Amino acid sequence: MIRGVRNYSLAVRRPGGDIFCTTEPVSSRFSGRVRRIPLLRGVLILAETLWLGMKSLQRSAVIAAEEPSEEGQSGGGSDAVSNVTMGLTMVIALALGIGIFLVLPLLAVRLIEPFIGSLLVSNLIEGVIRLAILVGYVAGISLMRDIRRVYAYHGAEHMAVHTYEAGQPLTVDNVRRHPTPHPRCGTAFLITVAIVSVVAFAILDALLGAELYWRVLSRIVPIPVVAAVSYEIIRFAGAHREAWFGKILSAPGLWLQLITTRQPDADQIEVAIAAMEAAVAADLREVEQPAGSSAL
Repeated sequence: MIRGVRNYSLAVRRPGGDIFCTTEPVSSRFSGRVRRIPLLRGVLILAETLWLGMKSLQRSAVIAAEEPSEEGQSGGGSDAVSNVTMGLTMVIALALGIGIFLVLPLLAVRLIEPFIGSLLVSNLIEGVIRLAILVGYVAGISLMRDIRRVYAYHGAEHMAVHTYEAGQPLTVDNVRRHPTPHPRCGTAFLITVAIVSVVAFAILDALLGAELYWRVLSRIVPIPVVAAVSYEIIRFAGAHREAWFGKILSAPGLWLQLITTRQPDADQIEVAIAAMEAAVAADLREVEQPAGSSAL
């Protein structure tokens, strides 16, 4: 899946070997002037990423399993799951994510706080636990065969975007020359959130105190603010990726992508190229898109 400026594309390799490709406009809820407002755009992009990611995964599974119709076209799986179902799935996923990655580390560190004696050290240990859970999770699921394929397609998407941003023709050979990590990846967003949260939660604990109920609330309520600040950091690093400070800010996300991306094969690269070309073509039909303005 590739998100362009005003449209996003989805390309899927069907069992017969052909590539099904479709494009859709990005919902107006996730675009327009609001997307240009600092901090607020980070919250908006987080919501959009979750929505498009889950929708694309579900549709790709349906399309890959579909038999072509008599006209040779797949139905595209567009009506397989309603928006209500997608919304409920997102709520459940967010609740599990908050519980596992935010509340669980806090409860774990509470067990050893009597032996620490410092709220600052406690917050640092909590942050380390949170990072360990995140890295352990993405590494653990990489042992699953289907997830390894997803990680390979993830790498192919990034390589195709690198190729497009470099102004090179989208061919398999050109795409192969580029690395799988990309500084604007959602994986970079996750680890940046984990790092920023250490500072944010330490400040909130100092202001609100050490009572458990305040600390649990301080891990949940500020999530939009932490996400907003994290996005601005990633955006700044991406705009200055050749500068030393840009490289330092991008480093954690690029390191984590060594786990969440894999080297794709030629067939997977072809799917990524199809998605990239479709997204660019859809945008060009509306307004001329300058090179390098694509988004993952």
